[in-house]
Amino acid sequence: MTDVRSKPSSIEDGRFRLLIDAVIDYAIYMIDPDGIITSWNSGAKRFKGYEEAEILGQHFSRFYTDEDRRAGLPQRALDTAIREGRFEGEGWRVRKDGSHFWSHVVIDPIIDPSGKLLGFAKITRDLTDRKMAEETLKQSEQQFRLLVQSVTDYAIYMLAPDGRLTNWNPGAQRIKGYRAEEVIGKHFSMFYTAEDRAAGEPQRALETATREGRFENKAWRVRKDGTRFMAHVVVDPIWGETGTLLGFAKITRDITEATQTQQALEKTREALFQAQKMQAIGQLSGGIAHDFNNLLTVILGNLEIVRKRVGDDPKITRLVDNATQGALRGVSLTQRMLAFARRQELKFESVEIPTLVQGISGLLRSSLGPSVVLEIHFSPELVPVMADVNQLELTVLNLVTNARDAMPDGGKIVISASAEDVHDQTTLSVIAGQYICLSVTDTGDGMDAATLGCAMDPFFTTKGVGKGTGLGLSMVHGFIEQLGGQFVLKSEKNKGTTAELWIPVATTASVVKPVTHAAEATPVSGLCVLVVDDDSLVLTSTGLLLEDLGHRVISAASGAQALALFDARQDIDLVITDMAMPKMNGAQLAQTIRIMKPSLPIILATGYAERLEGFAAELPRLSKPFTQLNLVEVIASAMK
Repeated sequence: MTDVRSKPSSIEDGRFRLLIDAVIDYAIYMIDPDGIITSWNSGAKRFKGYEEAEILGQHFSRFYTDEDRRAGLPQRALDTAIREGRFEGEGWRVRKDGSHFWSHVVIDPIIDPSGKLLGFAKITRDLTDRKMAEETLKQSEQQFRLLVQSVTDYAIYMLAPDGRLTNWNPGAQRIKGYRAEEVIGKHFSMFYTAEDRAAGEPQRALETATREGRFENKAWRVRKDGTRFMAHVVVDPIWGETGTLLGFAKITRDITEATQTQQALEKTREALFQAQKMQAIGQLSGGIAHDFNNLLTVILGNLEIVRKRVGDDPKITRLVDNATQGALRGVSLTQRMLAFARRQELKFESVEIPTLVQGISGLLRSSLGPSVVLEIHFSPELVPVMADVNQLELTVLNLVTNARDAMPDGGKIVISASAEDVHDQTTLSVIAGQYICLSVTDTGDGMDAATLGCAMDPFFTTKGVGKGTGLGLSMVHGFIEQLGGQFVLKSEKNKGTTAELWIPVATTASVVKPVTHAAEATPVSGLCVLVVDDDSLVLTSTGLLLEDLGHRVISAASGAQALALFDARQDIDLVITDMAMPKMNGAQLAQTIRIMKPSLPIILATGYAERLEGFAAELPRLSKPFTQLNLVEVIASAMK
């Protein structure tokens, strides 16, 4: 019976040993109660490098590192297995060649039915690859954490799927002002403005990121102290391996300074474009006005001659007078165009704005009508400005009239002024210095942005046909710029308009010439006058007016021709030359003649106010269009 029972047991033991030997991914071996190795399988040989004959009878502690053996870890493992029925752990082990590997170890005690400890079953698995991967991942995560924590220019943090913050980096603290403990666990919508929260912007950002894989935007955000900053925001969803939404990665950058710089650049570009546009229109307007002045000079001059020669026939006289009035309206038109082009003649003097406005307040009120209230507010300490009194009065009247027309149902107009110091050119294009800001404010219809942008362009008007030339505001613009100031127009639709005149104050360095009224000129006759003008019509008209005054006229169509005549004639008493001529202008011609004959009187005729230098600036000026009386006055002045 015994032999029969033992035979199957031996067969079964053999099969079990074959099974154990066939396992190569695990080191499976037995040790006795003292830790001596009593069996060894193929997996143990592969992991640890020992042949069975080399290791049987050796203590299993030889697989431990020196540090672990000194710490008593081998015996502690056996004691734990006996005490708790099992020991499981991980740690570094040593192969035969001295190299280390990371192992997962399980030790089970073997106890017979009587409770006697027979030894231990020890199973070891080589987890070096997994351990190295974990270490690499851990190192990578640590490096990433250090990277994120070292970033101070970007707010980088994570959100849970519901939008609550799960971490916080120093950049976020610097930009938004919150410490980590103040925000972790709270909803990220706390950084949005009240308007954006009400509009559902935070949730829209998360939904867009989830749906499209990314959300990017620029918008205002709020710091802890309540201040706002312009933020560039990127939100990316974080997905798990199974497709589960784990949360969101959010990166925010403070671009306030860059945005303000860009806005300033755009504003500067717009201002440059506007200035270039106004300069181009001004040059065009000045050129047109110059040509018109030549035509009006011819028309008015010939009408004067005709008026003297038609006798007393009332029908013909009325026709001539009507034509003269029409021409004078043309003169007013060209004067406005020259004002816009900054080429009008100005008489600079010190002007007290309160006195000037009070002086015309009666005229202003009478022109407004009963439905418009006019209020005037001035500070008593206002200093004088440098301006042309007549032109400034006309400018104020123009602005008040425009304000009245913008209030067909009535309203209020306020004229006020304040002293201002301009330190830079961030808002105005004037040079730094002291200015008086004279403003005219109405409660009228106002203008939209498109209308406001064209309001100062010549011939632009919102009034009906025949109700305005469209030159009023352009004239104001040119006049104030010629003073060295700036005209600023502010308006919003249905909120009224404010027109600001920034005028330089009068200083001790200002050139102030008192305004004097010239005595009635005594006509001078019998002169030989050399008239020079490249426009044949003007040349003929001027000659007729001079001959009608009793002068002898020699005509020249260019500077070169004038010099030839001057060199050939010795009887010339006076030269009247146009300023704007090709090849040789009037100033150059006058300079040459002055060298040839220093005492000869010379008069410069001009259609607009050129900037002259040297002796030419001191010559008598004859502004086009001129009348015969203007000729009499300027000749009398030149011949003194």
